[in-house]
Amino acid sequence: MMAPEGIGALLRSIREAAGLTREEQAAVLQAAQGGKWFDPENLKRWETEKRLPTPMWHALLAECYGTSTEEIIRAVVASRRRRRLHRLTGEEAREEGSAVDRRKFLGVAAAATGMAGLPDIAEARQGINAGLSASDSGDLAYLSGAFERHRGGYRGRPPNEVLGQMKGDLDLLRELLGRPHPASVRKDLARTAAGITGLVAIIQHDRGEQRDAVGWFATAEQAARESGDRHMLAWVLSRHAMVPLNYGAPHTAATMAIRARAEAGRSPSAAGALAAAVTARSLAAVGDREGALRAVADARAAAARLDSVQGADTWFGYPPQKHHVHLSQAFTLMGRTREAYAEQESAFALTTSPSVMTRALIAVDRAACVRADGDPAMAADLAVSAWLQLPAAYRDGLVRSRAESLCQVLPGQPGSTLREALTSR
Repeated sequence: MMAPEGIGALLRSIREAAGLTREEQAAVLQAAQGGKWFDPENLKRWETEKRLPTPMWHALLAECYGTSTEEIIRAVVASRRRRRLHRLTGEEAREEGSAVDRRKFLGVAAAATGMAGLPDIAEARQGINAGLSASDSGDLAYLSGAFERHRGGYRGRPPNEVLGQMKGDLDLLRELLGRPHPASVRKDLARTAAGITGLVAIIQHDRGEQRDAVGWFATAEQAARESGDRHMLAWVLSRHAMVPLNYGAPHTAATMAIRARAEAGRSPSAAGALAAAVTARSLAAVGDREGALRAVADARAAAARLDSVQGADTWFGYPPQKHHVHLSQAFTLMGRTREAYAEQESAFALTTSPSVMTRALIAVDRAACVRADGDPAMAADLAVSAWLQLPAAYRDGLVRSRAESLCQVLPGQPGSTLREALTSR
């Protein structure tokens, strides 16, 4: 088959010839990946050429559409060439009035210097323009939308599944960052890169991949600094601080959270509120109760000033239920169980059913408070119950780390009971 105008027409014509809907074709792609989820909306973006398939998809598309990888590549190249030509044509049309005199001047100058007669000079200019225009606005817009979709959180999906769904977007991000861009576009791309890589870091943190999480957060911080967006930088730093906080390095966490608060400034922001809450937890963990209580007050004041966007239930927002989860942990670490129980009740009331990990963390906090109140047997029973209700996909990483910390302070038989539950599969 000869490649049609581009990849969109090629994919659409093969699918329609087979009598398949987009959803049915997406199911074919999903089956070819061993059941790994494939979004029909992604196929729609390819067919309408709002986004072009990156190289990671070429072989799979060839297999599922009954064509060759070379045919897929030729169609993608044709689409990319047409999009660049369209941009160039549009830019030249918009600039035609002001460019006439400039072209006359350049023509006279070229003739005077002998450049006008050089072969392939026009092709060279077109190649340079194509290279400078290679930012591909469709891919940039898609990535920005991808960040908006991914920032919504797990929504009942296991961390591994969410991470797998982000793989294609990470490949596209890597490709785009390797192209030249105007300064303004580069800043926007850097901000999107900070957001997406920060989300990967959060997932790796939740999975217990501490070292990889720190690496992704370092990448996110670098991108945030390049973007010049201080709120993005504050968000990255405050989320990064939760890695050492949850895995045994509270002094490091406190230092990082304080940096995040400085970057957030005084204007209301989710990043500033989160940084204050993480500061409270960190200081509570190192035994600085006065500092922790001041940070709790700051977190409450900051949370009260957030609008609906900043307080949205996403990884980029600071929703009320997560606010109560953070304060529950701070009060638990301080041994102020009465206040911790109140925060846990508020968190449970606001946490919807798909929030599997959040509910488990609240339950472990409650068990820790019961232990502090002098009933280790009941504490072990509560923790074991929460652990057994937890789906297998969530039994590594953050929840396990929190449960193991409780296990270390439970004496005798209660400790053995929880330890046995944690070691069983």
